[in-house]
Amino acid sequence: MLSFIMSLLPTSYLLPEWLTLDTNPLHGLFQGLIGACGISVLCSLMRVHMFLEEESWSDKDASNQRKSSPRRETKYGLRGMLQFFCVTGTLAAVGSRVASLVVLEFCLRGVSGWVTSGPESRTFLQKLLVQSQFSLGCALSCSLHFLHDGAPQRWLCLLLAAALSWFLARQATGLLHHVMALYNLHSSQRYCGICISLLTSGRCLLPMLQRTLIITFSVAVIAAVSIINQQFLSATEALRFWTPLTICYTLLVMYMQEEQHRQPAGQATLNTVAVRLGGLMVLMLTVGRWADVLHILMCFLGEASCLIPTMDLLDATSSQDEEDYTEYVKRERQRRARAPEKDHQR
Repeated sequence: MLSFIMSLLPTSYLLPEWLTLDTNPLHGLFQGLIGACGISVLCSLMRVHMFLEEESWSDKDASNQRKSSPRRETKYGLRGMLQFFCVTGTLAAVGSRVASLVVLEFCLRGVSGWVTSGPESRTFLQKLLVQSQFSLGCALSCSLHFLHDGAPQRWLCLLLAAALSWFLARQATGLLHHVMALYNLHSSQRYCGICISLLTSGRCLLPMLQRTLIITFSVAVIAAVSIINQQFLSATEALRFWTPLTICYTLLVMYMQEEQHRQPAGQATLNTVAVRLGGLMVLMLTVGRWADVLHILMCFLGEASCLIPTMDLLDATSSQDEEDYTEYVKRERQRRARAPEKDHQR
């Protein structure tokens, strides 16, 4: 019934061929909603993690850290809802082909950056979690497109998934509000199960997020490769597409990793988004379609909607890195100062 009604809507004779959608608008809306809910869950749990990290440092410099805490800068209400619906609309409008390319680019950049990060791998992974927001939405969108392709009641499956995603997003937001308002009281009095669990095992939150994203992007990579290969009629066309894509992004990844060490975290992140999406747009102008170029332009809006409100998380990650380095230097100085005393005692 729903597919019959959608088939009656005028599309092809009102819009040029390159502007027609490659999927049902209702399906795209559900996929965008699921992707936005996934981003909301990630941001809420990252803020909970940063709050717990701040509390672990509170004995050393509580007053200074609370002034720069990301929790004080968190905004809710109308602004948060506008951001949520903006991300939902962007993910719904971006085609599965461009979403697949965004996923593959992010995975290539993440793996290469993790391999070359060395001792700073923990800090790199935290920054990567914050930077992965829009890519996570694209990963969920293209995975759902791949898994539900050809399903007879696809809209019903996506509706149930959207309802579950909305519930999880609301639960994660409620957890963030509860922790920010009552964690100090409940953890000291020890009568709240949620706060006691975070107090005893809160350090497992970040590894859990990392493992979840690894599984999500692993499924998304398989879906992305399958979606992109469906666009080609022969192996020659596929080779013509994959060869410049691989070469261009390998060079871009090497360039971006060098630039990130020379600039502040926020500026480096925004420059990285501009460079990688700009390179993707140049590639689409060469071997893609006009609809792909339009979708990439919309990806700029999606990345900005995700990253600009969470710049405080990037700053907090960078400041935490500096604190860890300072503590490391202090421990090294103490170890070197104790070494002559031990030699003298011998």
